[in-house]
Amino acid sequence: MNGRDRLPVCAIVGVGPGNGTALARRFASEGYAVAMLARTTALTEPLAAELPRARSYPCDVTDAAAVQETFARVARELGVVDVLIYNAGKGVWGAAADVSPEDFEECWRVNGFGAFLAARAVIPAMMFSASGNIIFIGATASRRGAARAAAFASAKAGQRVLAESLARAYGPLGVHVSVIVVDGIVGEPLMRARFSDKPDSFFVKPDDVSDIAMMLTRQRRSAWSFELEARPFGEAW
Repeated sequence: MNGRDRLPVCAIVGVGPGNGTALARRFASEGYAVAMLARTTALTEPLAAELPRARSYPCDVTDAAAVQETFARVARELGVVDVLIYNAGKGVWGAAADVSPEDFEECWRVNGFGAFLAARAVIPAMMFSASGNIIFIGATASRRGAARAAAFASAKAGQRVLAESLARAYGPLGVHVSVIVVDGIVGEPLMRARFSDKPDSFFVKPDDVSDIAMMLTRQRRSAWSFELEARPFGEAW
């Protein structure tokens, strides 16, 4: 397959049973070759077998060498990445005095450092083609430091500011960088079980988040969005 005929490639970093799976299904259904990156392949291997043009890649997003090697492999096997969606995340909860230094650092490494490594891996090719999309799946914690979110809020705020820096640096070169701020509880199986007393309308539905991501990749250059919110209509904010 030559460069003109190749399928567009979407790399999703952090594929779990919620947003990650929904994003993979949506982009595969739209004709993308999908690279699914996760720490383990217990979920992504069966999903890759189910979806057309999808492959599973084990990757620790906090390991710089592993991230670089994995994206090099994606480029060899599927092609250069046209859409990067960074969905990897780690929640650590507690006030500052309750969070260990190790947990604080790990939270930052997954939410912030990993986002930097993934973006850095795809930016050169996107700059070369003067095109591409980088989408970060963010959180309300990026905007406010709740009492028990000392680690998570600082990590997600850092991720959001990283995204803004990338957008300012590479947007003028044709690379669209954006953030989806998820303001609510994602309706993946674990959360639905934990909040089993809540109605369906309480949850942010992963399929609907994937709709926002797809829409962002289709925006015309004269009206790019940087930050969009995904919030259930009944959520207090």
